[in-house]
Amino acid sequence: MSSRLPSATRTRRTAAALTVAGLAAGLAVAAPATTAATAAAPPAEDLASRFTLAVLPDTQFYSRYSADQFLPRYGTDPFATQTEWLTAHADDLRIPFTLHLGDIVDRAGVEAEWRAADAAMRTMDEAAAPYSILPGNHDVLNSGVRDDQLDVANEPFNRWFGATRAATQSTYGGSDPLGLSQFHIFEAEGQRFMSLAVAWNASDATLAWAQSVLDAHPDVPVILTSHALINVAADQTSPVETGDSQRMWDRLIRGNDQIFLTFNGHFHGATRQVKQNDFGHDVHQVLMDYQMAYEGGNGYLGLVEFDLTNGRLSLETGSPWVVQKPQESLTSYDQPLLDGEHQRFSVPIDFRERFAGFAPGFTAGSADEPKLTEAARAILLDGFEGPDPISTEAPGNELDFVEAEGTLAHWRFNGQDGVVDADTVIEDIAGDNDLTRPDPADTNAVGTLWEDVTVQSSDVHGYSSDAAAVCFDDSSGSRFSYLTTAPDAPINEADLSQGYTIETFVKMDADWNASANGWSKALTRTGNRSQIGVPETRWDWTASPTALGISNLREFQYTSLDADATLGDRVNWSGEIMVDQWQHVAIVNDPESRTTTMYVDGAPVLRNATNVGGMAWHEGHSWILGADWTDDAARNGWHGCIGETRIIDRPTTPDEWLTQRADLTGFGVREAPSGELASDVSSVRFAGVGFPGAEVRLAPAAEGVAARADLGGAVTAVAADGTWEIVVTSGLTAGEHAVELSQALGARSITPQRVDFAIAAAAPAPAPTTPALPGGTVPGGTAPGGAVPTGAPAADVDGSLAATGGDSGILMPVAVAASVLTVLGGVLLALRRRRIARG
Repeated sequence: MSSRLPSATRTRRTAAALTVAGLAAGLAVAAPATTAATAAAPPAEDLASRFTLAVLPDTQFYSRYSADQFLPRYGTDPFATQTEWLTAHADDLRIPFTLHLGDIVDRAGVEAEWRAADAAMRTMDEAAAPYSILPGNHDVLNSGVRDDQLDVANEPFNRWFGATRAATQSTYGGSDPLGLSQFHIFEAEGQRFMSLAVAWNASDATLAWAQSVLDAHPDVPVILTSHALINVAADQTSPVETGDSQRMWDRLIRGNDQIFLTFNGHFHGATRQVKQNDFGHDVHQVLMDYQMAYEGGNGYLGLVEFDLTNGRLSLETGSPWVVQKPQESLTSYDQPLLDGEHQRFSVPIDFRERFAGFAPGFTAGSADEPKLTEAARAILLDGFEGPDPISTEAPGNELDFVEAEGTLAHWRFNGQDGVVDADTVIEDIAGDNDLTRPDPADTNAVGTLWEDVTVQSSDVHGYSSDAAAVCFDDSSGSRFSYLTTAPDAPINEADLSQGYTIETFVKMDADWNASANGWSKALTRTGNRSQIGVPETRWDWTASPTALGISNLREFQYTSLDADATLGDRVNWSGEIMVDQWQHVAIVNDPESRTTTMYVDGAPVLRNATNVGGMAWHEGHSWILGADWTDDAARNGWHGCIGETRIIDRPTTPDEWLTQRADLTGFGVREAPSGELASDVSSVRFAGVGFPGAEVRLAPAAEGVAARADLGGAVTAVAADGTWEIVVTSGLTAGEHAVELSQALGARSITPQRVDFAIAAAAPAPAPTTPALPGGTVPGGTAPGGAVPTGAPAADVDGSLAATGGDSGILMPVAVAASVLTVLGGVLLALRRRRIARG
């Protein structure tokens, strides 16, 4: 067989293609920097008998958000892009068959989702690219019952992807009586393989049907797919057995040596395990599901290379969707390939030996294919330009953030380390909305201690300039604590009808678990929806008007109301968020577009709210951090930490968020010495403008002709009015001087500005006149007329050597370091008062 790899012969232009070890919507505490990668052509000499099996994990969110999210933004959706790419490269990668793992759609009763899925899979049909497909729990009208209890005649799956459609494929072998499970036999490298696709919640009758299929084809190696088999642990690495996986193992897998490989989705993440069947042979089990990642999975699919010559099974996880996005739309989450432990691997399988017990004639085909996994990587990286490099910098100090116009409240925790008790006040640096903690005895919490809430500075988000966070320990539905604004705080009655931005930094504790901590809240605008005109609903009718929290599936949930409460709530959902990792969350409501968009670490989530402008509120109710508010009382405490939090009365853009740095480019030197100064100059003054609170540092220029190595740095602080000055009064010796002035916030500074000047040399002092002795002689010498002897140096008035410009003195600042610290502290206080006054 000849290999056709047209992309392997072209010049590849790949920039900023970063492969990462894992993926989840919170996915990286700080957005990773991009690096360059090169898409090299696979070596032509490494030939073997190879083919690729393609795997499509849960596509439900692609189908659900095709019409209202993906198509308006990109003109296509990830599902359609996946199938187009697979058919376009079927020959390049020797793909004889594709497996779909179920959850084709998100809501089985919504026809628009089935239409989107139908359009995507029709590409496979039209290209005569065979595939198996099965229903997941989202693809049936009642996921809580066994498949034989469904009204299969009315199941949408059978209408769209049942036996009638499956029978049009060349590989189709048959379906079970319900039409929900199917099997195919495909040929690759001269050998036959079976795809046995078993429906969600398979009944005993369905498992009996599957056994009958195996019995009828006893000499065919089998790849089993079912929507739910193995799970992944909270560490996002370790495999976990489930009731489904154990039942399938006991009833079908372990006793049938033909089944050597299984794939499933459903559980969010990627993992794998190897088990020994009753014949002592390995069965490889693989979980693959990215639905909770960025953009509902970001188009990731599996490409499994079978190397029959060398006895290896290799997996690559890549996204055709990422590489076709417009470059300007890419984020740090848009990586074409994933290189995690279970996303890219290669394991040995001696296929001939493994199949010898039931297929003794199994042999490899002709050795004429290159490494197909390398070919797949080359195709995906060909011409891909990754996202622009991340420009965000770590903050230099606590002032290193962008002050946003319209800030109503900005709570920070720096300097408050320790237990948050009744005397602790968390200051609002923008207004008069300080936070305090209610006495646990005065709440309806059970077992809460004062020690449950502490401010800690040992662990914060890397892009927050506040060096501390408040942490809530031992929280649950009934044990909780919270911080609250005062009953008369201005923020309580804030009218956000013109839009708003809410920003916060949050982290779930490492031992967070769904049963105790699911549906907890980090930030809540308290009140009762049922009392402000919200139509009665089954869920949350008596909940607070607005809240940001975490679901039992570890998704950020932001629920709020339109300014017109009678329109009901609007909800944003993130992908899956990892525990013990900081996330920056920004919620931006824009009344003009009538949208509320949630951003997690700078990237917009897929499931955003539409037809919403402003925010209704319940008068006389506070904002709280650390708990939910339902039925007029707190509950469901946040289990983890919350960093600085800010509320702004308008929609903002990312360049204004707390992850961005203060603008130091306005620094200027408006007054400085220049030219040649008189030899008797007693002081020089440097003055200018800068960022209030920043340090201004004066130091010798690196190539300063007169600077001495022991020159100390002069430092002052920019005053609250944006001005600064440094006056030097000592060490002003003759010669040329070159100094640099720069502005800094802690460790972050800007390019310094250079100042050059010179000080004239003093005129030589006249030689002293000594009365002549008789005979015209001068005491101590023989020169006539009292002249200085030839070669004798001129002397300063104090007797030291006069400077000639070939040496210099040391510039010394008027203020010493202690006074600079005093000034800086005063500036910080003034800035804080200015912000409060402005608020």
